Amino acid sequence: MFKVTDNYFVSPQISANDIDSIAAAGFKAVVCNRPDTEVPPSHQAAAIEQAARAAGLEFYILPLTHQTMTADIVEQQMSYSRMDGPVLAYCASGTRCTVAWSMGSASEGADIDTILAAAQAAGYQLEGLRPTLATLAGQD
Repeated sequence: MFKVTDNYFVSPQISANDIDSIAAAGFKAVVCNRPDTEVPPSHQAAAIEQAARAAGLEFYILPLTHQTMTADIVEQQMSYSRMDGPVLAYCASGTRCTVAWSMGSASEGADIDTILAAAQAAGYQLEGLRPTLATLAGQD
């Protein structure tokens, strides 16, 4: 798990077996950003959701692809990042989760250098996204 903000963490693909550790670490919710078509049934959202709910975690499914990374979807992702208590979002590598957060933060007027620094500190190099973030922030 990689910290993007005090409340928003990202990770590569998780499994149902990871849920107890995620709950023990104090997370309140898990967001699945990985489409089921990318993973075997054992790692699809339904299997992980069942384990998450059994552990007392909220679970949200918001598959992200290049085609689905719309303003509405990004805003939905941001609403998860603002939930009460730490949230873990996962996809194949954590990159899509971090990109969605970055785009949402820029849309909300956050400083682009600060956004990119937070992504970098979490292990995600998103400098190539700077022009898109500037556009979203109205700085182009």
